[in-house]
Amino acid sequence: MKTVTIDPVTRLEGHGKIHLFVKDDGELANAYFQVPELRGFEKFAQGRPVEEMCRITTRICGVCPDAHHMAAAKAADAVYGATIPSAARKLRELVYNAFFAGDHTTHFYALGGPDFVCGPDAPPEERNILGVIAKVGLEAGKAVIAQRARGQRVIEIIGGKKVHPVTALPGGMSKRITKEEQAEMIKIGDEMVEFAKFTIKVFNDVVLANQQYVDLILSDMYTHKTYNMGLVDKDNKVNFYDGQVRVTAPDGSEHARYDPRDYLEYVAEHVEPYSYLKYPYLKKVGWKGFVDGMDSGIYKATPLSRLNVADGMATPLAQEEYEKYFETLTGDRSGKTMVHSTLGTHWARVVELVYACEAVAQQARDEEICSDKVHEPPTSIVGEGIGIVEAPRGTLTHHYKTDENGIVTAANLIVGTTNNNAPISMSIKRAAQGLIKKGSEITDGTLNKIEMAFRAYDPCFGCATHTLPGQMPLEVIVRDADTGEVIATRRRNV
Repeated sequence: MKTVTIDPVTRLEGHGKIHLFVKDDGELANAYFQVPELRGFEKFAQGRPVEEMCRITTRICGVCPDAHHMAAAKAADAVYGATIPSAARKLRELVYNAFFAGDHTTHFYALGGPDFVCGPDAPPEERNILGVIAKVGLEAGKAVIAQRARGQRVIEIIGGKKVHPVTALPGGMSKRITKEEQAEMIKIGDEMVEFAKFTIKVFNDVVLANQQYVDLILSDMYTHKTYNMGLVDKDNKVNFYDGQVRVTAPDGSEHARYDPRDYLEYVAEHVEPYSYLKYPYLKKVGWKGFVDGMDSGIYKATPLSRLNVADGMATPLAQEEYEKYFETLTGDRSGKTMVHSTLGTHWARVVELVYACEAVAQQARDEEICSDKVHEPPTSIVGEGIGIVEAPRGTLTHHYKTDENGIVTAANLIVGTTNNNAPISMSIKRAAQGLIKKGSEITDGTLNKIEMAFRAYDPCFGCATHTLPGQMPLEVIVRDADTGEVIATRRRNV
């Protein structure tokens, strides 16, 4: 038996590696996904005033600080029993949709897109944002950069800083919006909608027009039938900032719908000794190992999952794309038939990008966002609070417990990537089983197609690594000083 290691996995945030164990006859024996880094942010939170968490948790990384900013703010609101003013809620949701519009742009064009635009078997030096620009044109590259700048400008206006926002706090927001700033955001919103239309055209022309890509998306080696999780509003439409958590079974039936404060009744976390990443599962189904189906408690929390649990999108152009998405991948335009194609997550991300852009354009026009009533100072303390938002990578939960002075005594963070740890592991193995066969050659293209199963989830490990197995994974190799020959090897948790 031989071992093939993909280390590091490319086009992700953080560090992860894939171990492939191949039998002597060329068949895959097993595949493991390992996260060898520890951040342990939950421990850092202890002893901090809970109102500081809105600023501290944004520093977990620069990829989705806005998601942590909002989840922390909502959890801190709950700790103090605070109800924020309507204008503050609208500002939070507006800036959050702008963040989504920028983040999904990054993944589609720079992280996931190269596999489709340049081709999964293209040379590694071409499978990147520069390769994408070479294929779709320099003007497209400029459009992507401009879109990213738009999102960051809205974050700067409302959040106070382009990357690590600081204005959400218990009881609302610390900064109001001027009429001039509103006018600028209206213009940005309209430009975002045009970019959304441009992205739809790129996806149609590059991906959907290529039957090989469509067949790859629908192929069995990129299919897993798990439960799905995501936030929905009162009409069961996708919402990134607020709502109830809805979980649907692989057959589309509703498994649960609950308020964020009740998450511990539905979600538990499993650990394995070889990874710093936990494996959440549905408590009422149970942990059955790395298997899918109705009897397994494993669930996905991705753009694909959010579309699966929802009954539609809250904006018109996004709703059109939602219907086209389901009709193409399931034959059912209503969205009642679940999509289980892992690579379909990229298309779902485009649908959400369209929604986020339209939402910014709509919400920027709301006159109430210029109100000076954006903060209601808390006057009491509950001592425990839970905040949930949808991060681009999945459902994000912040849970804080404090003493009577609001000092954090315990914290639990279940982030989007953590939710998806088990399905990521299964998707990698499923793709490897479909690609590594007796007599087949393991090429760079083969390994990239295995990475594609991983990359569809848009993982980010900056905030996702929390479990401590007890002993750090370690490998010590002793070599002869003269010949370099391996004399001894000792491993622990590897």
